[in-house]
Amino acid sequence: MQNKYPDLYSLLESDGEARQYFDALPDYVQECIRDRSGGVNSFESLCNAADKYTRGDD
Repeated sequence: MQNKYPDLYSLLESDGEARQYFDALPDYVQECIRDRSGGVNSFESLCNAADKYTRGDD
């Protein structure tokens, strides 16, 4: 079962893997995710959001 947190900031504070993943993202992706921090409450939702904002960056 995946842990759910109130928001992005709680997730990053509590989950070292999520923090490392977030820190490795490009700055513009981090900013997009921060803008919608209330909807990012698990590592899975963080990955999904990053995927959404990096689509087409190939």
